[in-house]
Amino acid sequence: MKTIGLIGGTGWISTIEYYRLINQGINDRVGGLNAARCLLYSFNYADIADLNQKNDHAGVLKMVTDAAQKLEGAGVDCIALCANTLHFYADDLQNKISKPIVHIGSATADKIREKGLTKVGLLGTKITMEEDFYKNRLSNFQIQTLIPNNRERAFIHRSIFTELIKNIFIDKTKEQFLQIMSNLKQEGAEGIILGCTEIPLLITQSDINIPVFNTLEIHVKAIVDFALCE
Repeated sequence: MKTIGLIGGTGWISTIEYYRLINQGINDRVGGLNAARCLLYSFNYADIADLNQKNDHAGVLKMVTDAAQKLEGAGVDCIALCANTLHFYADDLQNKISKPIVHIGSATADKIREKGLTKVGLLGTKITMEEDFYKNRLSNFQIQTLIPNNRERAFIHRSIFTELIKNIFIDKTKEQFLQIMSNLKQEGAEGIILGCTEIPLLITQSDINIPVFNTLEIHVKAIVDFALCE
């Protein structure tokens, strides 16, 4: 079994789910007393939030690179970034480290293609929705991405950082998320990517009659697959 290097704390609520589901996934497939060989570097998210407010992408990349290099030095076989937004830095990070990054966007694209879909809506932080890194990754798999309008994007971003990342889940917020997803469906989305690892803690497939892609669970499966591959 390979050793997984997790970079988390962005935020800690979803990182707990990563740790739980990875270990559960390993045990489900291997059995007995088996669990993941795993090392976690967990950020104080306030440090990253401060850099984000200053648009200091170089500063965030340095923090992520330092974390990944420490995990490499400790002997991990791969790096997994426990947040969709952190994948904004994935390509630059991969150029600075030797171990492979298990990419959440590639894993999600594979799952979308498995279902035969070619046009999906994307929910996440402003960076995830508005920058090209996620859309380009999906485009490599011939998948077109739709995003909410400006007002809706602002609402989603605000809800993530004032509620979800703090483990606060409000029915009215959930209703608004579902309305935004319905709007994307009307615009032609065949499925919806829950492109922030906190969103699946608010929204599940049972809430809406359009395929939703839980990026946390999809990423976890890809990480477990890597850990168990020969």
